[in-house]
Amino acid sequence: MGPEIVVDMQGGIADDLPDYVREKVAAALVRTSRPVLWVHVRVVRHGDPSRSEGVTAHGNVDLGGRPLLVHSAAATPRAAVDLLVERLRHRLERLPRGHRPRRGHDDGEAPGAGEPEIVRHATNSPVPLPVDEAVVEMDDLGLNFHLFVETLTGQDALVYRDGPTGLRLSRASGGPDVEGSHSVVVTVSPQRPPLLDTAEAVERLRVTGLPFLFYVDADHERATVLYHRDDGDYGLIDPAAR
Repeated sequence: MGPEIVVDMQGGIADDLPDYVREKVAAALVRTSRPVLWVHVRVVRHGDPSRSEGVTAHGNVDLGGRPLLVHSAAATPRAAVDLLVERLRHRLERLPRGHRPRRGHDDGEAPGAGEPEIVRHATNSPVPLPVDEAVVEMDDLGLNFHLFVETLTGQDALVYRDGPTGLRLSRASGGPDVEGSHSVVVTVSPQRPPLLDTAEAVERLRVTGLPFLFYVDADHERATVLYHRDDGDYGLIDPAAR
């Protein structure tokens, strides 16, 4: 018996869509050997007639306690679902096969040696980008969040999949949105990310259970993202790692 696939719909979508979603998602899930505990898919038809891609789809898959998030946008509900499933299939195929044993528990080391490691690397965007291009780059890379330097403000910023529009933007300085900074529909977070050192960030990510944490590094005062890697370690996207 497969995992429960919960489908939510908003905005006047045909009643036969949930069965279509469940069939397509179930077919994609056979591409992973990892345990899938549950799946939640939300399909929303937006009322803004100026949007060429007026339907968004959001998927959240629990892979043995590790969330995998996917997002898509298209002109019709079925097209949005098809694109969502295609991205889900691509993400599942990229996951490492099987489970890596926790270090320190199968080779005689002390239990403390099995703590996750931090794998540090620079942001994927080598040059400043406007918000709209950062969203496109995030989609092209198949990511759920993307750290970049915003062209207009010169700030470190993070675009990620969340909020009522399906996309949220956070800037290192917080504050209200900047007029003319983007044409894509995003929810802008007015909150400034917390100032933390790496140890504090790891503890906050562990306690909150979030898939990633956007914060300002106390050592160099640049915005940074700490996240759960598929291999059980932490990834640290750090502009100062160049």
